[in-house]
Amino acid sequence: MMSITPIDKSAESTETQTSAPDEILGKNDFLNLLVAQLKHQDPLNPAEGTEFTAQLAQFSSLEQLNNINDNLKNMSLFQTSVTNSQAVSFIGKEITARGSTFQLESGRPAQCQFELEANAALVVISVYDAGGGFVKSFETGPLDAGRQSAAWDGTDRNGSPAAAGLYRFEVQAVDADDRAVSVTPLMSSVVTGVSFIDQTAQLITGLQTIAIDDVVAVSEVQAPPETITPEIETNSNEIINGGL
Repeated sequence: MMSITPIDKSAESTETQTSAPDEILGKNDFLNLLVAQLKHQDPLNPAEGTEFTAQLAQFSSLEQLNNINDNLKNMSLFQTSVTNSQAVSFIGKEITARGSTFQLESGRPAQCQFELEANAALVVISVYDAGGGFVKSFETGPLDAGRQSAAWDGTDRNGSPAAAGLYRFEVQAVDADDRAVSVTPLMSSVVTGVSFIDQTAQLITGLQTIAIDDVVAVSEVQAPPETITPEIETNSNEIINGGL
């Protein structure tokens, strides 16, 4: 049997990189070549004016292309800084983003949000726990295209209350002709912080870290309704008489 000797690709790539010449010429290299040509040209047979003018035009074009490249890099850095500044302003706001994670609180139903590309005759929602285990499936009636939500009662397939925590859902929908309808799952959470990974802003929420490009809506956090304590009116005369 013929033996196969493994190839050390790291050594091969290092040798290739070492032996490969750098064939990229910058504007300084081009200018040095142009100056060298002028110095060493035959004085009895100098370069024609048209040829020299064409070389100068090429050098000018190279200079402009380099300037455009530098300007594009600066614009990219500026756009990144603007995006990062906008991301910080999301802290404390409630966002709706593409995603399928939601929080189940004990004894309360949870809303599964999604967006339908077209009208759906039947929608089936499957719920999974944080470990990926199947919990329950339930159906909804016909729903119109656009943003929709369906309430999960918080029970598993046996009817027992599910434990509070993070869950994930999947949505399948078909139209009246039994054709699949495209669905985009959505999630809502409050932004508690921002992280920057590879110059990309990531919004930190109680559910998961969300890329800023996945955000579809931002709103103020709705404060819970204030509990008004009824005031008990008392008659000052009664208090004085009672004290006597």
